[in-house]
Amino acid sequence: MTRRVLLVATGDVMAYARHTSRPGIATAADLLAAVPGNLGVEVVTEDVQAEPSWDTSPSTMVRLARRARTALLDEGFDGVVVTHGLDTIEETAFLTDLLAGPAALRGGIVLTGAVRGLDELSSDGPRNLASSLVAAADPALRGVGAVVCVNDELHAARWVTMADATGLAALSSAPAPILGRVADGRAELTATPPPRPPAARGEPETNVALIKTYPEMDPVLVTAVVDAGARGVVLEGTGVGNIPINLYATLSELAEWDIPVVVASRCHTRPVALEDLPPALGLAAKVGAIGARGLAPAKARYALMVALGGGGRRAVRDWFARL
Repeated sequence: MTRRVLLVATGDVMAYARHTSRPGIATAADLLAAVPGNLGVEVVTEDVQAEPSWDTSPSTMVRLARRARTALLDEGFDGVVVTHGLDTIEETAFLTDLLAGPAALRGGIVLTGAVRGLDELSSDGPRNLASSLVAAADPALRGVGAVVCVNDELHAARWVTMADATGLAALSSAPAPILGRVADGRAELTATPPPRPPAARGEPETNVALIKTYPEMDPVLVTAVVDAGARGVVLEGTGVGNIPINLYATLSELAEWDIPVVVASRCHTRPVALEDLPPALGLAAKVGAIGARGLAPAKARYALMVALGGGGRRAVRDWFARL
């Protein structure tokens, strides 16, 4: 039986044509026509309007995540591929993973993009799209959740990050391994996928601020975003999750206001709670901060959005404890 895959195109770099006599943005059908060979997959194409990747809004990310979920749960597709600019593909992939729920068991969810436009020399888009369609249709990705596919590599949404803005090997999962590869017309998993995230409850809260901390920063920078309407804050700290001590009083106040503050690190860290770190580390936990469990700051922001859908600070702490 031929497997059916939904291709959702957002008009990302993969679709750009600059050097031909008819410059413009290719549609999903145009992209599919550029894919080499016979993939043995029935593909249904769909175009959606989206901002440029560097400016993709949380509402657009949520819309793409829900489209993938609906296609798998309600429309009988065996897989979904979403084309997306690489600037924020890791964020959209992770939010899609967090919202996938039971859809992850029904089929593959693959996001892909390209460094080079459709009409550039040695364009990487058609190959990435072909590999992604094959991977999304493969039963090997059932239960894995959202992945990103470039250069025939499969990266788990939780681990992937953009490491090179110019080279074709733009994405990396380091220090985690790549999840698998696409070879000989099929997806091959070469590592154990990360555990599935806790179920999402309610609507994600998209008004969440991300602030990079630095020594002697003024606490008003934190309270200002809350005064402006932020329902949660992610602080990018250093080391295992350290933030300036002069922020502690502000964090204590925010805890009393039921505003969750998640502390992530600019470094790779282990997925442990702040309060479980050795003495003199993770001190922000003593004033109510919640650890990001090893998530990069940008991904911790989307995790907090989803966690806030289930309630206030206590619900967020419980959700992150199971992440």
